[in-house]
Amino acid sequence: MSNAYDVIIIGSGPGGYVTAIRAAQLGLKTAIVEREHLGGICLNWGCIPTKALLRSAEILDHANHAKSYGLTLNGTMTADVKEVVARSRGVSARLNGGIGFLMKKNKIDVIWGEAKLSKPGEIVVGKMTKPVVEPQHPVPKGVLGEGTYTAKHIIVATGARPRALPGIEPDGKLIWTYFEAMKPDFMPKSMVVMGSGAIGIEFASFYRSMGVDVTVVELMANIMPVEDVEISTFARKQLEKRGLKIITEAKVSKVEKGANSITAHVETKDGKVQTITADRLISAVGVQGNIENLGLETLGVKTDRGCIVIDGYGKTNVPGLYAIGDVAGPPMLAHKAEHEGVICIEKIAGLPNVHPMDKAKIPGCTYCNPQVASVGLTEAKAKAEGREIRVGRYNFNANGKAIALGEDQGMIKTIFDKKTGELIGAHMVGAEVTELIQGFVVAMNLETTEEELMHTIFPHPTLSEMMKESVLDAYGRVLNA
Repeated sequence: MSNAYDVIIIGSGPGGYVTAIRAAQLGLKTAIVEREHLGGICLNWGCIPTKALLRSAEILDHANHAKSYGLTLNGTMTADVKEVVARSRGVSARLNGGIGFLMKKNKIDVIWGEAKLSKPGEIVVGKMTKPVVEPQHPVPKGVLGEGTYTAKHIIVATGARPRALPGIEPDGKLIWTYFEAMKPDFMPKSMVVMGSGAIGIEFASFYRSMGVDVTVVELMANIMPVEDVEISTFARKQLEKRGLKIITEAKVSKVEKGANSITAHVETKDGKVQTITADRLISAVGVQGNIENLGLETLGVKTDRGCIVIDGYGKTNVPGLYAIGDVAGPPMLAHKAEHEGVICIEKIAGLPNVHPMDKAKIPGCTYCNPQVASVGLTEAKAKAEGREIRVGRYNFNANGKAIALGEDQGMIKTIFDKKTGELIGAHMVGAEVTELIQGFVVAMNLETTEEELMHTIFPHPTLSEMMKESVLDAYGRVLNA
């Protein structure tokens, strides 16, 4: 078997495996290198298994409020942490096997081992030094492994890992990253979550549903700092109603470890310090690109703040070398990585009309309770750009479907350019908004104006009707409020 390929992709996360499939579709001889298991962090330790955990939490929340739906449960609904975790891991395993099937279906070679760039157009694959974490994800006994491989085009898609703060490094026992938080062997009674981005707030929401006393510490003035302030403020109030304790404009300056607990020293912006003792601490202060031990320095690949520098098509400063996904910089989202990979490979293949990705139109979703979703400019950013804008809002408590669902706490906010009527931002908080947001993403991609949205018929009764009402509100034409 020849070790020469048209394309070799290092890393089989969402960006890597989707890029490999698209390359194979375009007739390119393709291989993908993986050191641990197919699907990367997203499928095995991120997007998918966390949603399985959160689904269990959602069912528990509903059960605990069954009386409000006219239902009576005989007995107390409790969570079996081992079974909750087992379900989550089972979901991951099922999809992991699906990616293996897709590789075979598309005739993509999987090379098992750790890849290192030796010179332009060449990689050396060594032994797998990172152990296989999951017994249900065994490394197949394939013929491709250690050795030297060449390709006209090499794409780095090695993803990212949790960032650690000096002095508060995760230890796997008392201080957790999302790896440990996803597979607890017991349910703590109390917890501190350091950071309120998507990862931190999702785990805070999950553990609160499980009955854990949770305190979130956030350095910025608002939780989920990338979101519109109005949406963030609304979400915070709802999370606090559920019993979460949230401290903003503060940092964990020190952590003292006990035999089976931690004491976090929380310092606020005015210099005051309070201590919080809890069973565990989750460090969710962001992620950093996996750029080490790849041979980037040998080739003189340009990096910036822990990520590989690329142009709009994934090209690095080294001919024939590309990067996509988390390792190529923010936003560090699976769907961004997938689309970035497709753009990269279609440009390599010489397809016409390939355009760089418009990062302003990448949606973001946080699956806490209540959910948060957004796309485009926040109100503050639109004003900072000097735009004249129109803003529309619509609350869930005026929507029939939301009331019928017992999910009447939420809001939808839309932002339009006042001069052109172009939709430039949409922000949501409430039930199922992570599914609703795509309607606005499509609208923005088509450069939709307010007039076109106003003349679009939304089905009744649905949550989606609120999207139209928010548009109408921006122009003083709201009907059901």
